[in-house]
Amino acid sequence: MTRNYLIGFALAAALGASQAQAEELTGTLKNIKETGAITLGFRDSSIPFSYLDDNQKPIGYAMDICYKIVDAVKKELKLDKLEVKLNPVTSATRIPLMANGTVDLECGSTTNNVERQKQVAFTNTHFLTASRYVFKKSSGLKSIDDLKGKTVVSTAGTTNIKQLTEANVARSLGVNIIPAKDHAEAFLMVETDRAVAFVMDDILLASLVAGSKSPDDYVLSKDAFSKPEPYGIMLRKDDAPFKKVVDAATSALYTSGEGAKIYDKWFNQKVPPKGLNLNVPIGPELKNEFAKPSDSPDPDSYK
Repeated sequence: MTRNYLIGFALAAALGASQAQAEELTGTLKNIKETGAITLGFRDSSIPFSYLDDNQKPIGYAMDICYKIVDAVKKELKLDKLEVKLNPVTSATRIPLMANGTVDLECGSTTNNVERQKQVAFTNTHFLTASRYVFKKSSGLKSIDDLKGKTVVSTAGTTNIKQLTEANVARSLGVNIIPAKDHAEAFLMVETDRAVAFVMDDILLASLVAGSKSPDDYVLSKDAFSKPEPYGIMLRKDDAPFKKVVDAATSALYTSGEGAKIYDKWFNQKVPPKGLNLNVPIGPELKNEFAKPSDSPDPDSYK
């Protein structure tokens, strides 16, 4: 075999490998490579996960995690630059906009559960929460049963409004359930006495209370509508190559200790725009989750 033949063979093999690698790209990774852009879905009032600052720029804990994922995708695709597009989503639109390809990652406060995994996928858990309700001290509520016959609000398209509806039937509470378009509107209904309580993830309720005009006027229930539930960054279902990159990025972030630092930045320090400090230390369950990242939707696995 001549030297020229060997060189030609090597070049052909290298070219073939390069073409094969390009052809192997499918789904989201292929689209990102071809367009040079990735689209992040954000929430406008899910403090401190994903919300707008004074300059109407999306910021928050989940946004920081998503930008780490963007860095990993850029590296994986060997791109010199990767444009980040930002698209607003709500509780009601986040899954449809993910499914139809409008957004590539949903960076918010979305609960990972079995029902949603039939439509979308999630990466490793970045927070654990439980579904509770907030109410004014003056209302004198003490338990879920005290909601009987009253008007209660929850955000449309959330697991919380589903849990409230199920409890309403199971306990024969006769609650008048009002669906709000977003968390801010729902809290305003309690603030203005149009609803006696707002059912939502406890951490989101805590952030809304902290940012209210009179935080001391409100109480979070001890009673919960759920076990601790996992939050995850949402991505499209049945896109294994993209999920592999996203999972690797979040796993590396959490196990390195950097994830805990990002958590501390948003939950134990003053955050913009009002300088609120939620004072929510990372719990043992989430510490365990960061040590051994998982995308499990099972609440019983987070103990």
